[in-house]
Amino acid sequence: MEVNSVTKVYGNKKGPQFKALNNVNLNVQKGEFICLLGPSGCGKSTLLNLIAGFDKPSSGNIFINGKQVIEPSIDYITIFQNYGLLPWRTVKKNVELGLESKKIDKETRSKIADEYIELVGLSKFSKNHPSELSGGMQQRVAIARALAVDPEIIFMDEPFGALDAMTRMSMQNEISNIWQKKKKTIIFVTHDIDEAVFLADRIVIMTSSPGKIKSIIDVPIPRKRNRNNHQFLEIRDKVFTEFKLEEKL
Repeated sequence: MEVNSVTKVYGNKKGPQFKALNNVNLNVQKGEFICLLGPSGCGKSTLLNLIAGFDKPSSGNIFINGKQVIEPSIDYITIFQNYGLLPWRTVKKNVELGLESKKIDKETRSKIADEYIELVGLSKFSKNHPSELSGGMQQRVAIARALAVDPEIIFMDEPFGALDAMTRMSMQNEISNIWQKKKKTIIFVTHDIDEAVFLADRIVIMTSSPGKIKSIIDVPIPRKRNRNNHQFLEIRDKVFTEFKLEEKL
């Protein structure tokens, strides 16, 4: 994935303009877990939407596997904070949704759905509807649905932001375990420093508006990660320092 000199401006020449992103450059390797980290309004979600093809840059280009991104693709799945589950469908039928759009036959759909429902630990709830599940369980369904279509890239826009602290930590463990098993490329938006250090191979730190990349910090900590480990705390402090330096500018 290549993000080349991307700028995003909202508004038009006749009215007020707002520059959300300014000259962003980023390369992501296949199988990397990247966290986009920064304060609210820094353009994290804007950048994610551009890479996912939901919007277009005002200038610059984005390429995935050498092909310019101009629209969303079934190969690149986005998971939002609001889960996006269909309330009239059971867990299994929600997970099968993307498989239906790919015209996969009923028997194969069922088998694949069962595999990913088991992967996220919800086999006992496959016949339940979303309203019968907790927020964390609904997010697991959304993750299973995304993985079921075997995407090359998963985009996650603050997917755990609405969860309570304990459920959020549990889901962080869950997505880390799934990443280790499936090795999908994941671009994960967050404003939580601990979350970024726990999940990422690299943390992309973005500045306040107009958003640009201030620095990129490697996280060479073996998984499963211990939040009280000296190396974990050291990297977290390094990220904090980056934000403090920005505040002084």
